[in-house]
Parts: sequence; C-alpha cells; structure tokens
Amino acid sequence: MGAYAMNDELASRIRSSIRTVPDFPKKGIMFRDITPVLGEPGLLASISDRFVEDLGSLGWCPDVIVGPEARGFIFGPLLADRLGCGFVPVRKPGKLPSSTRRAEYSLEYGSNILEIHEDAIISNQNVVIIDDLLATGGTISACARLCEELGGKVLGALFLIELEGLGAREKISPVEAHSLTIFPA
Repeated sequence: MGAYAMNDELASRIRSSIRTVPDFPKKGIMFRDITPVLGEPGLLASISDRFVEDLGSLGWCPDVIVGPEARGFIFGPLLADRLGCGFVPVRKPGKLPSSTRRAEYSLEYGSNILEIHEDAIISNQNVVIIDDLLATGGTISACARLCEELGGKVLGALFLIELEGLGAREKISPVEAHSLTIFPA
C-alpha cells in the first residue's frame, strides 16, 4: 500500500478534480493543479481521513508532521490536527523569524533553498513529511535532510499526487513514499 496509489472512490474523486495545465510554469511541464481539489466540499476532509487511515496501515506513528511551503501547509496542519501532534513548516529563505538550518535542492524546473527552525524537531522525534506532489523528489529530500540534521527520524512521506517516471522514489530513498494518486510525468 505504501508503494503505489489506490484505485478506489477517493482516488477517482481526486483524479477527476485535479486540473492539468500544459506548459506551466514552463514549456514541457504538465502542471497538476490541486486548486479544484481544495474547492470541492468535503474532499479535503476525506483526504485527511485517508491519510490518517493509511498512516495506521503503514505503521507510521509520527510525533510531528513536516510540510514544505506552500502546499505542504495545506495538508500538514489538517493531518497534524487529526493525529493530535505538532506541525512544522519548512519555508523558503528569509521567511522564518528565528535561527534556521537550510538545504538547497533541485526542482523539476529549477532549484531552491528550504529552511527549518533549528528548534523545530527534538532529537528522536518521529517525523512524517507531507506535500501535494512527488515529482523529482528534491523538495522531500531536502526536508528529510533538515529533519535528520535536527535529530528527527523520518518515517516516510505522504503525497496527494505522484508523477511517474521521474525517479523520485529512488532519489528520496530510504524515505518511503505513499501517494494517493499517480499521474504520468
């Protein structure tokens, strides 16, 4: 179950709600827009419920949920609230007000830097990372590195969408990925 998306009613609802925008943000990219998912009443709650259910099936018991800017901020706090644990934001440079650690990473269409507060994760805390999309794995690899540098144990990463064929699972290994839907890259 952790390796591939499920084929069920929720996955079908998600797939039918995702808008594909060709050539965004640059030519050759098929952008998977989750905005319609967010606008469909009840779908976000169903996604959060499924993530909770799947965490149980996967045996992942996080102490904290980590979400990268910006779409990890949508799913992460909802999941953390349902689990009764904390949420840690990972942001672009200069957005966090206290001492930070940073990691540079590659995107499907460029590169970037992420930062986390140095006191955001306590040594030996179990961490689950959540984001909307797994493409090349750069963002999640950077998040995992930051969490591990602070002493966290990354149990795995959750995604609404996974793009097949870009080698992300191999890139983020040994972090295990669990996705609700899969699209071709």
